[in-house]
Amino acid sequence: MIPQISYASTAPELSDNTRYDFFSRVVPPDSYQAQAMLDIVTAMSWNYVSTLASEGNYGESGVEAFVQISRESGGVCIAQSLKIPREPRQGEFDKIVLRLLETPNARAVIMFANEDDIRRVLDAAKRNNLTGHFLWVGSDSWGSKISPVVQQERVAEGAITILPKRASVDAFDRYFKSRSLSNNRRNVWFAEFWEENFVCKLGMHGKRPGSPKKCTGLEKVGRDSTYEQEGKVQFVMDAVYAMAHALHHMHRELCTGYPGLCPRMANIDGKELLAHIRAVGFNGSAGTPVTFNENGDAPGRYDIFQYQINNVSTAEYKVIGHWTNQLHLNMEALQWTTGDSSLPASVCSLPCRTGERKKVVKGVPCCWHCERCEGYHFQASEFTCELCPYEKRPDQNHTGCQPIPIIKLEWHSPWALLPVFISILGIIATTFVIVTFVRYNDTPIVRASGREMSYVLLTGIFLCYIITFPMIAAPDVVVCSFRRIFLGLGMCFSNAALLTKTNRIHRIFEQGKKAVTAPRFISPASQLAITFSLISVQLLGVLVWFAADPPHTFVDYGEQRTQDPGNARGVLKCDISDLSLICSLGYSILLMVTCTVYAIKTRGVPETFNEAKPIGFTMYTTCIIWLAFIPIFFGTAQSAERMYIQTATLTVSLSLSASVSLGMLYMPKVYIIIFHPEQNVPKRKRSFKAIVTVATMTSKLSQLAAERPNGEVKTELCEGVEASVPPTKTTYVSYTNHAM
Repeated sequence: MIPQISYASTAPELSDNTRYDFFSRVVPPDSYQAQAMLDIVTAMSWNYVSTLASEGNYGESGVEAFVQISRESGGVCIAQSLKIPREPRQGEFDKIVLRLLETPNARAVIMFANEDDIRRVLDAAKRNNLTGHFLWVGSDSWGSKISPVVQQERVAEGAITILPKRASVDAFDRYFKSRSLSNNRRNVWFAEFWEENFVCKLGMHGKRPGSPKKCTGLEKVGRDSTYEQEGKVQFVMDAVYAMAHALHHMHRELCTGYPGLCPRMANIDGKELLAHIRAVGFNGSAGTPVTFNENGDAPGRYDIFQYQINNVSTAEYKVIGHWTNQLHLNMEALQWTTGDSSLPASVCSLPCRTGERKKVVKGVPCCWHCERCEGYHFQASEFTCELCPYEKRPDQNHTGCQPIPIIKLEWHSPWALLPVFISILGIIATTFVIVTFVRYNDTPIVRASGREMSYVLLTGIFLCYIITFPMIAAPDVVVCSFRRIFLGLGMCFSNAALLTKTNRIHRIFEQGKKAVTAPRFISPASQLAITFSLISVQLLGVLVWFAADPPHTFVDYGEQRTQDPGNARGVLKCDISDLSLICSLGYSILLMVTCTVYAIKTRGVPETFNEAKPIGFTMYTTCIIWLAFIPIFFGTAQSAERMYIQTATLTVSLSLSASVSLGMLYMPKVYIIIFHPEQNVPKRKRSFKAIVTVATMTSKLSQLAAERPNGEVKTELCEGVEASVPPTKTTYVSYTNHAM
């Protein structure tokens, strides 16, 4: 229970107040030093370091404190922790240096080693050509000492060392330089110091036998020898003064007005004296406050040095900052290799680039692999990549998400220009035919074509051309409504009219084979009623579609969701699925197929009686167009150009279907009306009796064709027809406008 005050002990375990409760010190413990060194490492942005300690209490405790603090604070990982044996074998330091080199990224080496070990480590690094590789961070055992770096300046260059803040005591220098053999006889070691300092021998009993010269006793310290004040002088003085202040305060309290020791201080209580020591507070020999905390430790105050070589190849320790509970570092004063101020690295892994996440190596949080956030993923945090929302894509750096651009079929696109061009030509041609028919409405050719049905058919052709424009226009509710209504309506008009015509022809000739009475529902009004009944089915389906699913637009992000997010596009569409499209066109295609069947059945009707053959050719061609449409339209469902190809294919198919009907059924008539009006005259009216005769002869022709040559059969039948015509004139109902 004897209070002690140390001037040099820095071991961290001495701060344990349960074991060393009577111990105090005027120097800070190594735990402060370890914290200061960790702050230096952090300020340098080093996160991967090795430690090197001399075996023993000082080195091992210092490294242990550094590792513990770094683990608690995080951000710094220990690559290796090596220990220098007390009695190293030959080549031991070379092995240590080579082991440090096993983790080449851990260039920074934290050293808690004694002076001799430091010197031999530097020598081994120099010997293995590792000058400039390691970044040394030395404890106060290195400090600003010259001996560890003598003749090893280059390998030690850039070393950062730490030393408790201290100042040279001028009064001590004056005192010590005035000491001589005559005035300092009380110090029994002073004679030995004299011989060592001046390299001489004192008489017959000198400690340096064989010395070349004798000491005169007139030598002077600092004049005839090199002198540098020992760094711990300040702390020795502070320790002595701390004890003196404590005793003074204790005496003043216990022996008020009594000179010397009073009876109450005859037997000093250690606990009572300790309380006075811990309560001490005064300015020490260097002008810094001397205090103790509850563990008896002095405040942590350190000077930070860097060993630098200037331009004239002179090496020196330069103060680059200080630490007093927190680091104050002059980064501009740092110098690593001669003239270089750039900060070297001691990191396990380089920082990941933007758009890359860290995949940390298990058990080593300072080491990681960088993985790019690929595809539609973005860097959500330092360690994670997340998938962008479906309607977004990552930005160029993959650090966030941005909306996917929305596109639609533009009018200036080549995929739109061709359909529009064909459609405009078709609209002009159809308008021209309609105007021509209206102007020559009462001429024989127009009347023989079936005026009412022709206008219905031309309306359907016109709608087939006009649908191109809403199909290409920017989708909105109105445009989508027009698409639903007119997409299948044009074909429905055309095919319903053609089906009614072919059905009428078929029924007339079938009836003619059986009887001479006219079939029912062959008048213009009946034909229009049948046609519009067929069209009403299409319109009813559209109305049901409107009621069940009102038209709206949406953005399809899946159609052009390419592997490269940079090419991803959202397509603005109407809500018309492929199934809806099939249903909308399916009814019209059914009418087209049915019409084709009737066209095949009426293919044998003589062309002088009506336009059955042109209708047949029209339907055959139309079927071929739509057979080609199906694989093109549905075969490009997975293509990135799907929107363009399918829209262009659909509109061109509709326009081509309309063009075939217009060209085969009406262009020949318009040509005659305009360029050969002399042919636009009434022809001989054919009664239903004549149609019956033709139907009968046609049936007989097909029966005899297998028995006789074609010419003979035809001649015989023609003669039979002429013979069967009665000589007397009989009046019949005219079917000119209906059968031609």
